Amino acid sequence: MRVNAAFATAEPIGNAALLNEAVEQAFEGDRYGEGANTTAVLVLQADSIVAEEYALGFGVDTPQRTWSVGKSLAGTIIGAAVHRGEADVNAPAAIADWNRPGDPRAAITLDQLMRMASGLTSDTAGNRTDGLYFGGVGIDEQATTWPLIAGPGTRYRYANNDTLLAVLSIAPTFERHPPAHLFRRLGMYDTWAETDWRGNYMLSSQVWTTARDLARFGQLYAHDGVLNGERILPEGWRDYVSRPSGPQPTGATGKRFDFIAFTRDVLAALD
Repeated sequence: MRVNAAFATAEPIGNAALLNEAVEQAFEGDRYGEGANTTAVLVLQADSIVAEEYALGFGVDTPQRTWSVGKSLAGTIIGAAVHRGEADVNAPAAIADWNRPGDPRAAITLDQLMRMASGLTSDTAGNRTDGLYFGGVGIDEQATTWPLIAGPGTRYRYANNDTLLAVLSIAPTFERHPPAHLFRRLGMYDTWAETDWRGNYMLSSQVWTTARDLARFGQLYAHDGVLNGERILPEGWRDYVSRPSGPQPTGATGKRFDFIAFTRDVLAALD
């Protein structure tokens, strides 16, 4: 896998017409969710682009906000730190404000933060993180102050704060291994991770990237965490981050675009 080279393009191996139909339907109609608003679709097969299309006003070099795809980037940055021996997902998260005698939050592990099972207060599903994203509040000023309302590892609740805290807990590794270095190694030259004004990374949402950069990100997982013959992520990390563990979410996801249905149709075309 040569991520520094330009993507090769190729004709799809499989049913090209069926693949084209799936891509077109991602932009038109309600096949993959009523009200879906798709801006880019890129499909790789054998590390070559076999389909690529953009909405009007978007293109190959258009930076797009990842929203919660940033959380997958965060999990990968943590995985690289684990592989280097600089983080342990089963150890208590290294949050300085919790390192006080008798503070029950000190028991929260990095794994529980990554799986949004910390038990910390969440005012609404997802946390209202406007103050962090738009209001100039520092992550280490606000996200670290929420109290527990459930035992760590006993309750799932979608919470941006859990991801922010997971990244904050490995912040000491960023002096030598900032996220940008990992992005560059993967060939993601058009990806930018924002920080708050205190320099804390906002990797629960605030990342700008392109479809092709995200394709390079996907290649890392398709190749089981190996880049150009060098292991970047721990062996089995792909299974670890995708395997359900601990308390699970219930009810509707609220996502408007059905990625599972779209992926199923693409795989059927390329079978």
